[in-house]
Amino acid sequence: MAITLDDLRNYAVARNFPQPTTLNRALQRMGFVQADPIRAPARAQDLILRHRVKNYRADDLERRYTTLDVEEDVFVNYGYVTRSLQALMQPRLKSRADKITSLLGAAKTQRAKLLLDFVRKRGAVHPSEVNEHFAHGRVTNYWGGSSNATTHLLEAMHYYGLLRVVKREKGIRIYAAHKHPAVPNTAAARRTRIDSLIDAAVRIYAPLPGPSLSAYVLRLRYAVPQWRQELPSALQRARQRLPHARVGDVDWYWPADEDALDHTAQAAVRFLTPFDPLVHDRSRFELLWNWTYRFEAYTPAAKRKLGYYAMPVLWRDRVVGWANLSVKSGVLAHELGYVDSHPPRDPAFKRELDLELEAMQNFLRL
Repeated sequence: MAITLDDLRNYAVARNFPQPTTLNRALQRMGFVQADPIRAPARAQDLILRHRVKNYRADDLERRYTTLDVEEDVFVNYGYVTRSLQALMQPRLKSRADKITSLLGAAKTQRAKLLLDFVRKRGAVHPSEVNEHFAHGRVTNYWGGSSNATTHLLEAMHYYGLLRVVKREKGIRIYAAHKHPAVPNTAAARRTRIDSLIDAAVRIYAPLPGPSLSAYVLRLRYAVPQWRQELPSALQRARQRLPHARVGDVDWYWPADEDALDHTAQAAVRFLTPFDPLVHDRSRFELLWNWTYRFEAYTPAAKRKLGYYAMPVLWRDRVVGWANLSVKSGVLAHELGYVDSHPPRDPAFKRELDLELEAMQNFLRL
């Protein structure tokens, strides 16, 4: 049976929102949850999990982090990955001996070694504690601002596997020394690991149009910079390995163990963070819903069309508009906009919208 765009739309929604389960089971099922610090009205990781975890409340992930089988790390973006997924990415260099020197440079090597010794002796450290012990000046960070050089070193050493995040205190990462086990580095072993990482990305973001599949594979250069030269050939293997169908003039891909025609989206309203797996790929968003969504938190206020943190509003298998939510004096305030300039006329929409607003208040503990 030929697959249509309606089928893909229904499939994308239904597979993203299975029956809610426990936090750890949801994390294992997803493999990766993107993190973002903006609270509008909560952080992205919490807004993602609220639809997938039974009775989830804002900040549950941070509070329960030490009891969960996850780590903070970079996959296609920064976030929370299962330890089994992290094991496919780390260690990020061929040997532990060359990590500090080759990646941080000779000038920073001694500082990094001293910092690592300090962390080992303390067991777990807050960046401010490190800053008090070392005075390394300041460096320019990725966004063009300024951050403490010790914090920059901590982040780099975390990325390359010398440290891990053991918990957070008021959103600040607390680090401890870490050592990832050595792994086989044969060509066959590398191919297997890279293929598994691609399969994990597809499982999170499917169904994917061909250009989006290419984009996510390219983003794996952040997960495995040591194997970035092997990603183009891995993409070719994925195109041959994964189930796919041509709809219109676009090839779509999905996981090997799923049937794109065997899904039914629930009749529910959901407010989605801009980082939700259903929303994350903007080009797929436009193909499925035929309108342009933009994340405008970093757009000057005068140029915003949707709002600072406009959250797409999902109704059944359609994204019908957007919501801007805020908490004022302990009360949830909301402003809604619609693609068709008016809400869906189905009477069930208003009932489900009220239920979603009530669920959001419970999630925020209002």
